[in-house]
Amino acid sequence: MKLHQDIPEGQNVVTAIGERWIEINRQRHGASLLLTPEWIGHGWGTAGFDALEAADFAKIVTLGCEVLLFGTGRRQRFPHPSMLQPLIRVRIGVEVMDTAAACRTYNILMAEGRKVAAALLLD
Repeated sequence: MKLHQDIPEGQNVVTAIGERWIEINRQRHGASLLLTPEWIGHGWGTAGFDALEAADFAKIVTLGCEVLLFGTGRRQRFPHPSMLQPLIRVRIGVEVMDTAAACRTYNILMAEGRKVAAALLLD
């Protein structure tokens, strides 16, 4: 599914998503990742939803975001609240949704100039 036609200068935009890949700025990525408008972080969440720990979410604190969109794969799954404590402590909002919805929402918030990050899991 194609998500965005134009790529704003210097910003990471999700341009398409498939069942086992995410395309950012027309470059395909085949593994879970962290995403901000300025940065792509590979290696986050590659072991899958069930292997995530609070330490994984603690890494997101350093990204300088106000809101995290957590894409949990093909279906929406909620992490145990204890895993999100590192984000909650520093007042980072967390929205949990399936990965396709997180990609669409990320593009909207990024285009509005919001300080957004997306943690995107692929099944």
